[in-house]
Amino acid sequence: MPITTGLTATVSLEVADGDTAVAQGSGTLPVLATPRVVALVEEAAVAAVDGLLDDTHTTVGMTVQLDHLAPTSTGHTVVANATVEAVNGRRVSFQVQVADDRGLVAVGRVTRVVVEIDRFMTKAD
Repeated sequence: MPITTGLTATVSLEVADGDTAVAQGSGTLPVLATPRVVALVEEAAVAAVDGLLDDTHTTVGMTVQLDHLAPTSTGHTVVANATVEAVNGRRVSFQVQVADDRGLVAVGRVTRVVVEIDRFMTKAD
């Protein structure tokens, strides 16, 4: 099954001490760290196309554009959603958003590229 626009996935996270800006080294406050938000939207993007590629291919991150709009304290749950917005050759663009029980936490776009795993890994060595 090919990757097509409209595919979507949702992942959630209960914010714990290890997810905070203090623990991630990205700030001094005990709130959800922006790097953790980025990881969460990437996880949702990966999940949106999970199972659509054969075992010799995967997607890798290329670009993340994210506005982190509101803080989330530990103990709150955030939900990230990724929707395939466009497919341009091997590039797959996702619209992403993260929300908690109070509203929108982050919004942006993620672009991932379909790669052949063995060929890609030879470039990493």
